[in-house]
Amino acid sequence: MIELEFHGAAGETTGSMHLLHFDGLSVALDCGLFQGRRTEARDKNLAFPLPPEKLSTVLLSHAHIDHSGNIPGLVRRGFAGPIYATPPTCDLCDVMLADSAHIQEEDARFWNENRAQRSTDRIEPLYTLADARASQRLFRKVPYGEPVEFAPGLTARWLEAGHILGSACLLVAIHRSRPVHLLYTGDFGRMGMPILRDPVCPLPQVDYLITESTYADRRHANPTDTEGKLVAIINQTRAAGGKVIIPAFSVGRTQTIVYYLAQAVAEGRLSPLPIYVDSPLSAGATEIFKKHPECYDAEARDFWFQQGDIFGRGLVTYITDAEQSKRLNNVREPCVIIASAGMCEAGRILHHLKNNVENEDNTVVIVGFQAQHTLGRRIVERREEIKILGRMYKLLCRVETVNGLSAHADAADFARCLGPIAKGLRAAFVVHGEDRQLPAMRDILTAAGCRTVHIPAPGQRFSL
Repeated sequence: MIELEFHGAAGETTGSMHLLHFDGLSVALDCGLFQGRRTEARDKNLAFPLPPEKLSTVLLSHAHIDHSGNIPGLVRRGFAGPIYATPPTCDLCDVMLADSAHIQEEDARFWNENRAQRSTDRIEPLYTLADARASQRLFRKVPYGEPVEFAPGLTARWLEAGHILGSACLLVAIHRSRPVHLLYTGDFGRMGMPILRDPVCPLPQVDYLITESTYADRRHANPTDTEGKLVAIINQTRAAGGKVIIPAFSVGRTQTIVYYLAQAVAEGRLSPLPIYVDSPLSAGATEIFKKHPECYDAEARDFWFQQGDIFGRGLVTYITDAEQSKRLNNVREPCVIIASAGMCEAGRILHHLKNNVENEDNTVVIVGFQAQHTLGRRIVERREEIKILGRMYKLLCRVETVNGLSAHADAADFARCLGPIAKGLRAAFVVHGEDRQLPAMRDILTAAGCRTVHIPAPGQRFSL
């Protein structure tokens, strides 16, 4: 019997983890970290759908923390099997999981020192740097397009997803008298976005599909228009004498923003100004982007040949040292500060927000999806007051949302790339979305001819 079991990102957008059960084996598609309300997220991150030592393999779509970030937790609790991913994803996870472990350790220390009232209130980190290093030894690099037999009767191929560096759709084949083919999109990218190659489109015909739906209910702005809006916001804020604060995911979003700004300066559309990327992880990830030009699209390769670097050499200051980061609080001239994390739940962005949101001359630019119950979502909703590091602050600064930078497919991309295979599907499963996105993705697939579309709940199983 072949079964699919949905654990994370079922009815929500974080903590991606889906299980394939086959002939006594259990294989995980991703192992992401839940993000949101502290207690709820912690409980979810500690709970796995089966004892980790009984899990055979992890097939990883990409390195974003909501897809990879609970791998060290899995290892801490007994998993010792292989983790397969593309070479860029393995390289990114090397720095990203270590960074996440540092955050887990610091979060536990802060809680124990400042919030725990009794010894029984004290918490252990979800995982440690040692756990992250132990998990890294389990990674196995798989080139795009190369079939890998990861268990008897099971093979997989990684296809370009165009979402972030190294991202892939997973094409899994279960070899029986009649082979069964399953495609998991991971996070599916957009056509015509900067730096990376486009996703495979249309996707190959399969029997079953698991698809994300993050932006299935809308159309993105044109990337060129988005770049123009970002430049206009910076110029307006500079004229007011303020700072531009951009919470951005360290992998993908930060590099795209820097690439846009470097192009704008090179073309004379933006006068040079101080630009700071304040994140050790972003700095490390950018170095990994430089290691993998084979993943660039033609435009990025051309800009690379012309400039020698597509990530702001001579224009952008990458900050890794904590003391350098603190000195940014004393900068009075207009500047751009890009810092992680993208949903404002942890990292150096919290310090920049608390030091800048009460100044009307400043602008916070939200450049990505903000999940429910995150600080980023509360900023987007323009709450009058927001809690940052245990204190309330008035949200007086300007808030701008620039959604066109999203690296997720929108409704048109899904229709273009999934529509051609919908009619031949035996069933589709829609994940990684919220109240509006999940049914919107179901409607796209149904309109394209898919007769059976499920929106699974956490813990729900389906026989294939």
